[in-house]
Amino acid sequence: MPAPLSPRLAAIVNALPLRPHSRVLEIGCGPGAAAREVAARLTTGHILAIDRSATAIAQAEAGGVNEIMSGRMSVRQVAAEEFVLQPQEEPFDLVFAVRVGALDGRHPQAGQRVLQRIAMATTPDARLFVDGGDPLRELPIPRSSAA
Repeated sequence: MPAPLSPRLAAIVNALPLRPHSRVLEIGCGPGAAAREVAARLTTGHILAIDRSATAIAQAEAGGVNEIMSGRMSVRQVAAEEFVLQPQEEPFDLVFAVRVGALDGRHPQAGQRVLQRIAMATTPDARLFVDGGDPLRELPIPRSSAA
């Protein structure tokens, strides 16, 4: 049985502007606790939880069996700076990341690459949230004028 959500992660998930039909991308999902909680709040929506760590993805898969079977959650091992939509994959309208160095200012050059990947994988009105606010802060998704 997966561990319950920590108060910190619960506050983060509660702060997300989730709708039952949201398409959510979590970057750096770790063992998947937040992704499972997001999936529980979706009806026709979906969360894709990604992490560069094979161990984290294995934990997220093992802990999220019910959510994955329901079709509300999937996981993928990929580094955020390498993430691209797969063929026939719909773009995301909500992205969040907790303790991801490329997005919290610790690795600004990697952050630019990650933001470009997010821009290519999201709808024009998508929103991006990272930890470091109270409990979240929103980052702008860079949109190029040349489409």
